[in-house]
This record gives sequence, C-alpha cells and structure tokens, in this order.
Amino acid sequence: MAMVSLTINGKKITVPDDLTILEAANRHGIAIPNLCKHPQLTPFGGCRLCVVEIKGVPRPVASCTTPVNEGMEITTVTEQLEQHRKFVLELILSDHPNDCMTCESTGSCQLQELAYTYGVKGQEYAGERRTYAKKDGNPFIERDLEKCILCGRCVKVCQEIQGVEAIDFGYRGFKSKITTAYEDDLNCEFCGQCVHVCPTGALTGKLWKRKGRYEGVKETDTVCPYCGTGCNITVHSKNNEIIRITSRPWTWNEGFLCVKGRFGYPFVSSPDRLTKPLIKRKSGEFEETTWTAALEYTASWFRKIREEHGPDALGGLSSARCTNEENYLFQKFMRAGIGTNNVDHCARL
Repeated sequence: MAMVSLTINGKKITVPDDLTILEAANRHGIAIPNLCKHPQLTPFGGCRLCVVEIKGVPRPVASCTTPVNEGMEITTVTEQLEQHRKFVLELILSDHPNDCMTCESTGSCQLQELAYTYGVKGQEYAGERRTYAKKDGNPFIERDLEKCILCGRCVKVCQEIQGVEAIDFGYRGFKSKITTAYEDDLNCEFCGQCVHVCPTGALTGKLWKRKGRYEGVKETDTVCPYCGTGCNITVHSKNNEIIRITSRPWTWNEGFLCVKGRFGYPFVSSPDRLTKPLIKRKSGEFEETTWTAALEYTASWFRKIREEHGPDALGGLSSARCTNEENYLFQKFMRAGIGTNNVDHCARL
C-alpha cells in the first residue's frame, strides 16, 4: 500500500493512499463535522457538512468522498466553511420536529450536538414540512420519518453489513423518504443495526421508550449471553431493571448486534423466570431447594448410575452456543470426571 503526504490545517501528515480526506483527518485527530458518514460504511456524501477547502480547487469539496492525493493542502475551518455548515444545519432543522425534550435520542443525537455547537435553533426558515403517520406493527423498532434527515446510514448498514436490503430510498425530491417494499410495515430480522447507526431520533427501540435516558442510568460493559460468539454489550439499567442494550463502536463486534443481543433482554426481569433450583420428588411435584442441595442430588445420581451400569450409561449434551471455555470444561468433566466419551452438542449450526 502506497503512502501519500499531505497537509491539513498546516499539519503535515502521511497516510495510506486509499483513504478519503475525512478518514485521514479522523486518523490524526482532526475533527470534521458530518452526519452521513459512518466508519463501517462506504461514503455517501449526502449531508454536505464535511466540506473542506483544497488549495487549487475553486470550490469546497465533500471530504468523505474525496480521496487523498500527494501534496494536498487542505483547510477544514474557515469563516466561509463555518457559514456553509451552519446554513446546511438550518435547512435540515427547518424540516425537523423541535421535540428534543421528549425525544428518546436526546443526549446521543449527533444532529442535536451539531446544532448546539453552531447555535442553530431550527427556526430560521419556514415553509412546507413533511408529515408522516407512524404505522409500524413490529415489536422492536419505531420509525419516526419526520426526524429522518435522509443520511442513508440505515440503508447502507442494512445492505452492506447485514445484506438484507429491507429498506431503501423511495420517491424523489421533497417527497424522498426511507421506505420498505410497497410501504408495508418493517418486516426483517430486526437486528437493530439501523437503530445503532442512526444519527438522530428517527430510529429508536420500542422496548426502551420512556424508560430513561441518562439521569440515574447505570452502564455496565459485559458479554452477550445468547451464544458463543461473545459480542460485547453495554447494559443500561435503572432502578435495578435493564432498560436498554447497546454496544460500543470500539468493541470487536464494532457495535453491531443481532436481534437477541439488542432486544432480547426482557427475560431478565420476567416474573416467570426461575430464581431457585427445583428438584422433582417422587410425587411428581417440583420443590424449591438450594444450589448446594441440587448439585449434591445430581452428583449422587451420576455416581449411582455409573456404579450400577458403567460410565457409558451416561452421556452429556453441551451447546455450540456456549463459549469455548465452557464447552472445554464440560467435555473434561464428562471424560475425566464421569469416564465416558459420550459428549455431543445440540446445536447444528
């Protein structure tokens, strides 16, 4: 891979020649405002906030779609560029609901953060506004198209990361919107990647609506319990109840999760969940007991069966959805502890 040298805001840097200006700037800690570019997605060039000036080029260019070249002299902050960015934000917010106080994404909305940075209140321009009725019948994702800024992130992540293509751009001009086939309710695998990359409150999870945003919310980094893949998740809890699951972008799974990892947490607080081990007595009734008593009871039956019928009378079923460490311990228990090689797993993935 060839390297090129260029200058950004007077700082000389050397980067691989397959980067864009925005990627090169980010790699060296130089912030350029943008809304449509996501690190894991291909460039779109839709928001026009990341424009920069290049010496010798007569007009500003989008840094997210412009590749670096040897000897470039780039300026990311000038009075003209800042006025341009503020003007673009004013136009975006002229057709955006001003309901930040009740929006689920307040505090994590990139549009809100940029509006704060540039002092834009969204009241500079009046005119026709897009209005859409909410009609999603799915149990996981709420789509508020009036808050959509047409950045294309949700479309790209659905196509490029998931390969599902459940949504796409529809119509033209002022009537453009993100839509499903035949404008039906969203019907996909509900992985929530679109919610993860959305920079506004246009896509949110129904399960965490009105459950809490930041005040009193505790964040705990852990590992998803659903399978052996081991995705890193962040559990958001309030009043000893899980209200949301997210994943940080610097984790090995890059913030992406499946439907179970992102939305499959209500079981933790389910009143039907067993909290103590049960032993089935001869009468057929289940009786609550302690973990010590349950393990001793199970071990006594293992010993009894092995002594009367031999170790091969026992077999063990583990799961391909457990971690490698758990499966290793299980097979070691069966082979070294019980004395049999009758070990298998139930998941044929």
